[in-house]
Amino acid sequence: MDDAKQIAHLGFIQTAINRMGSNSFLLKGWSVTLVAACFALAVKDAEKTFLFLAYFPVFMFWTLDGYFLYQERLYRKLYDGVASNLIPSTFFIMDAGVVIDEVPSLIATLCSRTLLIFHGCIVSLVSLAVYLYILRVQC
Repeated sequence: MDDAKQIAHLGFIQTAINRMGSNSFLLKGWSVTLVAACFALAVKDAEKTFLFLAYFPVFMFWTLDGYFLYQERLYRKLYDGVASNLIPSTFFIMDAGVVIDEVPSLIATLCSRTLLIFHGCIVSLVSLAVYLYILRVQC
């Protein structure tokens, strides 16, 4: 009976992990889409404030993506604890707060390599567009 509870508990935790990964994937797609839309509006309407507006979704989605990655790490650690019987499955604990001290902080997660590469590239692209616009205005 305990093995069946443990397997069910692990299944619940795995579902939460999958949901966090899916959310992160969707956020990356929306980030690219909104930045591209801001670029398109800046070119179409000759309203260059849309270039500066592109920073807002980038940083908002970076923050949300970091939050979901942080939650995913918490649930992975919870999964490890349940799988190794360090956390009992008797009460089907889904509170990842019990392992909060075992994962890097949210700030450290926001600065993780994967998020820095993806979102940093988008910030660099927006910065390059703004820089080129400023150069063109000054000439």
